[in-house]
Amino acid sequence: MKYLLWLVLIFSPYVNANEQPIKGFGNYYNVPEHDKINDSTVFKIAFDVGDGAKEGQQNNSMNSLARFINMHVAHGVKPDNIQLALVVHGSASVDVLASSEYKERFKMDNKNQSLIKQLLANNTVVYVCGQSATHYKVAPEQLIEGVKMSLSAMTAHAQLQQQGYTLNPF
Repeated sequence: MKYLLWLVLIFSPYVNANEQPIKGFGNYYNVPEHDKINDSTVFKIAFDVGDGAKEGQQNNSMNSLARFINMHVAHGVKPDNIQLALVVHGSASVDVLASSEYKERFKMDNKNQSLIKQLLANNTVVYVCGQSATHYKVAPEQLIEGVKMSLSAMTAHAQLQQQGYTLNPF
């Protein structure tokens, strides 16, 4: 029985994110035969998240950044060669509230805080749209530490593009 379990774990296409830079998030499938990624490749990618999670839930769109980091590191890309940006706007603005602030509003912890903190520690910058934040009554001092307030999501994307970031299409 142990041997069968070992075989299942070894040959499973699903990889456990707990073995990756972003712990507890960013699950992905192993693709053993894929087009090789050049060793000198540097990813500078901006992700756009405008739809908020249901109250008390994790924002799965934000989890895409963890998946990107974990899967590429597992397939040989140096962590320093992965530079991501997360631009948050719309109803997702409350998903970057510090857990204490989130709890005050929704009577539960912010399930996105651990993910955001880990992304920030792994070459990711996080911006919240100042226009959306103002609309949703999110002040800069209420944000998860390290999250930056931009004038707008449009401004953040324009500046990131000038810095060489491409926009992830999904």
